[in-house]
Amino acid sequence: MGAQWKAKHRETAANAKGKVMGKLSKEIQIAAKSGADPDMNPRLRLAIVQAKKASMTRETLERAIRKGAGLDGDAVQYHAVSYEGFAPHQVPLIVECLTDNVNRTVAQIRVLFRKGQLGASGSVAWDFNHVGLIEATPEGDADPEMAAIEAGAQDFEEGEEEGSTLFITDTTDLDAVQKALPEHGFTVTSAKIGYTPKNPVSAASLSAEALAEVEAFLEAIDENDDVQNVYVGLTD
Repeated sequence: MGAQWKAKHRETAANAKGKVMGKLSKEIQIAAKSGADPDMNPRLRLAIVQAKKASMTRETLERAIRKGAGLDGDAVQYHAVSYEGFAPHQVPLIVECLTDNVNRTVAQIRVLFRKGQLGASGSVAWDFNHVGLIEATPEGDADPEMAAIEAGAQDFEEGEEEGSTLFITDTTDLDAVQKALPEHGFTVTSAKIGYTPKNPVSAASLSAEALAEVEAFLEAIDENDDVQNVYVGLTD
């Protein structure tokens, strides 16, 4: 849960898919600003992999790339902004957003943090490691420990999807490791720069009521259209 929090419950499948596609489209557009050729743009290449995994249509994918790269004369104007603070019961978190209106986003984030505590830049980041996060699935009986060592990852742990592995790398090694993993029996499904908590709060230390408050807070954050990623210092 600490690497990247995911909402456990959604209103409807259609609503969830729409939000996922919106976030993926934003990521593709931001990535494409550095070039429309995925072979020369690692961030775009990985965003395309994630979009295809989520069954994004070819038309939507190509439109996002063209818009981000400015090929149709209307380059995207999204801005990356992040916020730090605490959920209820002093659970630390970092929220990453992509927005075309920073004033709107910060106003919405302040409202969402009313049940928590919004901090200044750096107030929480010190308690997280800034790392590369690669989720991959094994082929056959591929050994994650051996793959991590051979590919140059710092560490590995159980991934968010059943049977998958999360490989943790130095930020500068992200692209090299995700390229090397297939040679050691793993198919990369996502890769990004993100955060892991240094001193996570144990969910077992919270009462059922307190944990429900934290989950509700995080779900409200995740539901915001401008929020891309939520990294939380909470462990099972």
